[in-house]
Amino acid sequence: MNSTTVNTVLGPVPADELGVVSVHEALLSVLPGAEHAFDITLDRAEIFETLAAKLRDFRAHGGGTLVDGTGMFHGRDLRLYESLSRATGVHIVASTGQGPEELLGGYFLTPQTNPPTPWPAEKFADLFTKEITEGMVVPRVERRAPAGLVTTAVTRAGMTATDESLLRGAARAALATGTAVSFRHGADAVRELDVVLEERLPADRVAVGGLDRKDAVAAGAPEQVVACGAHILLDHVGTEGDGHLTDTERAALVADLVRAGHTDRILLSVGATGVAKGHPANDLPYSHLLTAFAPLLSAHGIGDGDVRRIFEANPRELLAVR
Repeated sequence: MNSTTVNTVLGPVPADELGVVSVHEALLSVLPGAEHAFDITLDRAEIFETLAAKLRDFRAHGGGTLVDGTGMFHGRDLRLYESLSRATGVHIVASTGQGPEELLGGYFLTPQTNPPTPWPAEKFADLFTKEITEGMVVPRVERRAPAGLVTTAVTRAGMTATDESLLRGAARAALATGTAVSFRHGADAVRELDVVLEERLPADRVAVGGLDRKDAVAAGAPEQVVACGAHILLDHVGTEGDGHLTDTERAALVADLVRAGHTDRILLSVGATGVAKGHPANDLPYSHLLTAFAPLLSAHGIGDGDVRRIFEANPRELLAVR
């Protein structure tokens, strides 16, 4: 019996109880500032019913755990997520962290220095660490359950100084708390991964997202990331276009990685948005992973044991606190 646990919004859960995990989704995603806009409505009852229906669909098709990878300030609503988990039976892992730079509020960009300088990594590390050791913040009210993952994203055009502070801060928080880091890469996945690894976080505690983008595949990033020992996160399963592989191409990539002996480093998610405010939603069902993509993996010759490893064991090992 695995005695390790994973931090969920309802508290620690034995890792063996997670079942099938989708490792980078969004529940309520609010573009910072949209909550104050005159034309944006936030009807909590309506949001709850919409998300509950999507989570029940995920569970009905074999899903067990959903990771909300939106971080601290992108609409995270812990009381809502607690209620959703109780109502649907789906484990929900919420995350701390923020980024990329363009989505940070001014306070985190120019903290009272002259001339203005990026927040140092240590300040981000302290912010994220407390969300794990003391509980995630409900602004100005209280703290709730511990975060289960530290997440950030790098500016698509290339890593900024603030992005680098975020990566280093995320790595330090993960190292201090035994959690893992997931980041969506910007322009150079390997260089950005190197920044995280320079903080002495073991590579198997890192997941690099965005690796099903065509530019990443053309640059050989999935193979280079796995060669470093980190997890490859294909986090837009179901998205075809917008610079991403098709699902058929994704399945072929997964098959190539499995044949190369990297089954234990592959992670998958849809990157779906349950409810979006202030930005377009990726409104694919969370269950797309199970209903549409799993059959494609089988069609590409990936056996049931390897599929279970990718859907269950790999995310369980990443999320387990150690």
